[in-house]
Amino acid sequence: MRKALTLLLLLMLSTATAWGQEYNPPHDKPGPATDVIRVRAYAEEIAPQVLEKGDIDLYLYNMRVSRVQALENNPGIKMVKAPSLLLSIILNPAPDPNGLNPFSIKEVRKAFQYLVNRDYVVKELYRGYASPMTTPLSPYDYDYAQFFESILETGIRYDPEYASRLITAALTSAGAEKRDGKWFYRDKPVSVKFVIRTEDERRELGDLVASELEKTGFTVERIYLPFAQAIARVYTTDPSEFTWHLYTEGWGRGALEKYDSTSINQFCAPWLGNMPGWQEFGYWQYSNPLLDDLGQRIFKGQYSGKEERNQLYLRALSECMSESVRVWVAVVLQSTPMKAEVRGVSEDLAAGARGLWTFREAYIPGKDVLNVGHLWVWTPRTVWNPVGGFGDVYSADLLRAVSDPSLTRHPFTGLPMPFRASYKVETAGPSGKLNVPPDAFVWDPVSKTWKNVATNTVAISKVTFDYSLYTSSKWHHGIPITMADILYRIYQTFDLAFDETKSRIEFAIAYTSRPVLETFKGFRIVGDSLLEVYVDYWNFEPDYIAEYADVFGGGMPWELLAVSDDLVFNRRLVTYSDTAAARFRVDQLNLVLREQVSLVKTALNDFITRNIFPANVFTVGDKRYETLENAQTRYKALLNWVNTYNLAVVSNGPYILAAFDPASQFAELRAYRDPSYPFKPGKWFFGAVEKPRITRIQGSVVVGADSSVTVSVAGPDDTAIAYRVVDPVSGKTIVSGRERATGGVVEIRLPSTVTSTLAPGLLELGIVVYSDKVAQSFNVVEKLEVRRTAATQITTITPIITTTQQPTEQPIIPTWLVIAVVGVAAVVATAFMLTRRR
Repeated sequence: MRKALTLLLLLMLSTATAWGQEYNPPHDKPGPATDVIRVRAYAEEIAPQVLEKGDIDLYLYNMRVSRVQALENNPGIKMVKAPSLLLSIILNPAPDPNGLNPFSIKEVRKAFQYLVNRDYVVKELYRGYASPMTTPLSPYDYDYAQFFESILETGIRYDPEYASRLITAALTSAGAEKRDGKWFYRDKPVSVKFVIRTEDERRELGDLVASELEKTGFTVERIYLPFAQAIARVYTTDPSEFTWHLYTEGWGRGALEKYDSTSINQFCAPWLGNMPGWQEFGYWQYSNPLLDDLGQRIFKGQYSGKEERNQLYLRALSECMSESVRVWVAVVLQSTPMKAEVRGVSEDLAAGARGLWTFREAYIPGKDVLNVGHLWVWTPRTVWNPVGGFGDVYSADLLRAVSDPSLTRHPFTGLPMPFRASYKVETAGPSGKLNVPPDAFVWDPVSKTWKNVATNTVAISKVTFDYSLYTSSKWHHGIPITMADILYRIYQTFDLAFDETKSRIEFAIAYTSRPVLETFKGFRIVGDSLLEVYVDYWNFEPDYIAEYADVFGGGMPWELLAVSDDLVFNRRLVTYSDTAAARFRVDQLNLVLREQVSLVKTALNDFITRNIFPANVFTVGDKRYETLENAQTRYKALLNWVNTYNLAVVSNGPYILAAFDPASQFAELRAYRDPSYPFKPGKWFFGAVEKPRITRIQGSVVVGADSSVTVSVAGPDDTAIAYRVVDPVSGKTIVSGRERATGGVVEIRLPSTVTSTLAPGLLELGIVVYSDKVAQSFNVVEKLEVRRTAATQITTITPIITTTQQPTEQPIIPTWLVIAVVGVAAVVATAFMLTRRR
């Protein structure tokens, strides 16, 4: 069984040359490869039959493993697999003034780590299509290779007896007592509400964890909810209301990340608004000044180099694990099944088929329609709005096809790269400063004007963005994209954060954005398409400086943003964020819902008849970047669009959102073929990449003798390994190090001075294979047998993996290698830039 699971894992993560490296564009017209994409919702349990029948060409939602395995035997179906689903359990740490919330006690939260049987989850629930996680870094992340020794040293494991001892000590100190195996506090059971998702294996995960809690003595109320109801119950409520104590979270990756600054903040640091309390005004807030300080220093580039960044990250990781507010379970290899004849799919190492590339480049020869299945097209938590929306995978999956970002992440390196904006980075960092020119400007939220920067203003870095691929093109409704759109987006962002009234309405958005916006020192427009951004940010990779400084991001035309602002801040009919909606008891702005599209129409008609025009936003010094006459043209074009499609979504990407029917769970994307659109099929096809991997392990360890383990690797020419051999009983490290492969080989040496201190038995060997050229690591943790005498024959196990679907070069890993050494269970790794709830 173990061998089968390992081989399945290897199959999923192998070099996918079966996808091919060549792309034959189906046409040379501007826009995407396919003319129409139709998206319909299908329940996960019927999706395989719908796919095999031919009603859909691919299915985006992660199917249960049993159904994935059945489809893999169908030669007419191929799979894209990527570690794009992260599973965690968030704990509510709010103190209960009327009782006892056990998770308000840090020691209980830490004990909870030992109640989670991650190996069972991986092997039984996901049948090997997952890997255990104990930190926000999964074994698939590039950064995991940098910190894996420290992660392993934490010793987090499944140990319910140890957990019970920790819980007993903590709860007894808090005044609770155990009677007949159940915990009581002031004569009432210590009870917790566990919100458990129902759509996938998280239901079984929730039941597994709930049973462990009950065995420990807690009374557990299991609350089974689907996506929308679960999200609303957990993320839009005050933790001190105790509508929940635990929740089975799921996070979908959107892009690859090489050097993480997002996850450590999103999943650990309260300031970013993703920890209990959500930074919403009036709610109880989880607070951790140390994590906020470390997280912001990482996020804002406040370090002297990579070494200090790694030190900050390790401290934050250690504090996050110690706090255990969010307990990690596993990273799941999401499988996207599709018809074998689908062409143009790139192997994004984090997002798989759900990255930026698939909808743009995928097509079926001879067909102009791609039919896509998803679990949902719309849920009550699927929100299309340009400020506080797109937080779920169902809206985000479609948005990627509708909107072009300024920058994106390379699907193999994980580094930021130009997409529709090019850039030039100048920096004096980490310790120097650049002079900001006196005609650079900033937004003044009090006077509601652009003001020149103060005399002698300095910044660490300058990024000059060239937006000409935008400004030489049009929005979907036919209006040219101009610097006015960029100006409005900058104004909107800063005014929301710093205007006294707006920031009280959208408190969570304002509070979490201020620490970053305060690092922006000035802007300067040059010509019709260049924007200089001066910012106090530095990174040892200049592309990250550009990504940090991008304040436009593509998005939506200024007139749509202005109407949205009017509905939120002037008319007070809707809000941008879900927490503000809950606080003010109104709906969250959603540009695909008919009743809210009607609000947009009403506001637009007012803008037209009353000549509403925010001239101050478009006036910089003595130059005007927009006119009332042109504004009226924009308003009328937007109104015509809304009347035509009954939708208020306008952007600039390769598809337009032409239909969206929440009741029927249907959406239609139609190709945007305007001659000014800058990209044609093939521009964003990447194919596959060779990943670092282990091909062979051989050697022997003998007490008192010079011993070695030879690790053969394949991958890019800079492939290296980090390794650690440890005594699992004492926790003592025997040997550790990092070595770059020479000729595809690395030798792990254990000299006689080391082996003479060993006794026969088992040690633990950890190896991470990685490359700086591909943001993916390959993680191995297994047993290393120490013998008193040498084996009569040194064994090398090189299993050959054969499949009809992947007749290519495979990672070759032994599953129980007794050479006087090890067994190996393989995992391969990538990171992510952005995760969304799912």
